[in-house]
Amino acid sequence: MLRRGEIVLIPIPFTDLTSSKKRSVLILSSDSYNESTEDIIVAAITSNLDNVTHAVKITNDDLADGKLLLDSCVRADKLYTLSQTIAIKKFGTVKDSILEAVTENILNILDSEHISE
Repeated sequence: MLRRGEIVLIPIPFTDLTSSKKRSVLILSSDSYNESTEDIIVAAITSNLDNVTHAVKITNDDLADGKLLLDSCVRADKLYTLSQTIAIKKFGTVKDSILEAVTENILNILDSEHISE
């Protein structure tokens, strides 16, 4: 079973569903959710650090275990629900402070005061 906070490599479909590309993602769904379903809820990770809004920067110092090849950003605005079975490889696990920062960013995006009517 995959666990909350793990960084894994997974094929992510393009938004138009024409193809997919292997990408690193951060697992956000709880361990109890991951145990009770075949799916995981994840946030995309990018190594492009330029002009990324709603993102939390991560470096090797932010990992409880494992290693990143490059400093990266977790995109709180790029969320996916995917099957656990398509995960290819685990890279590491982020510290709780990163999960908290990503969750806060997601909540800010969903804040009804920021939604225009």
